[in-house]
Amino acid sequence: MTRAGLGLEAGALRRLSGVVARLALLPSITEAGALAVATYYLLSLPWLWGLLLGAAMAAVSPAVVIPCLFALQERGYGTKKGIPTLVVAAASVDDIFAVSIFGIMINVIFSEGNLTMKIIEGPLGIIIGLAFGIVWGVILYFFPKPEDRFCVSLRTWLLLAGGLVCVLGSEAVGYNGAGPLGATVAGFVAAAGWRRQGWPQTSPVSQSFKTIWAFFQPALFGLIGAEINLFELEGDRVGLAIACLAIALTCRILVSVVIAFGAGFNVKEKTFLAFAWLPKATVQAALGPVALDIVRSMVQPDSDQLLWARTVLEVAVLAILLTAPIGSALIMLLGPRLLPLDAQRPV
Repeated sequence: MTRAGLGLEAGALRRLSGVVARLALLPSITEAGALAVATYYLLSLPWLWGLLLGAAMAAVSPAVVIPCLFALQERGYGTKKGIPTLVVAAASVDDIFAVSIFGIMINVIFSEGNLTMKIIEGPLGIIIGLAFGIVWGVILYFFPKPEDRFCVSLRTWLLLAGGLVCVLGSEAVGYNGAGPLGATVAGFVAAAGWRRQGWPQTSPVSQSFKTIWAFFQPALFGLIGAEINLFELEGDRVGLAIACLAIALTCRILVSVVIAFGAGFNVKEKTFLAFAWLPKATVQAALGPVALDIVRSMVQPDSDQLLWARTVLEVAVLAILLTAPIGSALIMLLGPRLLPLDAQRPV
């Protein structure tokens, strides 16, 4: 998420801010609603549980999308119109929104604690993440000074440390959505400040994070694979679950194309934007088992809730298996074919 913040272009973000907001929220709401309807009729999942599943599935996987978009950006595809920045920014906001709604639905279903406070936690987490990210980014603008011979190393490790504190600290106090947002905003604010000091868009700190990511990316995807349990899948329901996912993703793609109208994109670029939202992985791996863990921890688990929680996990597993590899492949294949190769490569 920090690397995502470093890669955002302030100019493109300002120009496309309205599109970012629409692409982050409307397709997610559409996908969640479509999945709730599909699972209600095809898998007999109650409405509340369908919305819970929809919130978990609506999140785009930053671990898959962001590296793919950075790879296209570094090769010069779609940079003049800020398409990589648009997708990365919208994916980050999309995840925060989806995780917040998932948390609210969990508390509605299991009625733990004060429901009003739980609903307030979503927007409050966003405010906390924004505040932390802005403050930490401004601190890194002033310290260390550019003339410090260890400036790049210090800025790299301080930015990384701030992101870790934000993510782990937000989880410790119960505001999970604040962490990723804070890490992204800190990277964005710090990079914007450094550019005012004379650093290029692809700063030395960005290059350092690219090197760090080369080591951590295999570990992250290994953890995603470790969360997938094929034995949780029941053969007679797999086909129906795939049909539900196909319906929800189709609705999301269509809405994404419609939203992109009026933003100055041609048909090819709109098509790419629509398919860039397919990959599901990290968020689904984290949220998929939550409901089942809660039900199993009960003194007397309800048999219906056990079935519904297993259904949520099954759909999450299938979403990871099908969309993560297909989605990343589509992004890398469609990018060079649908996005313009700008004459001016990123510095």
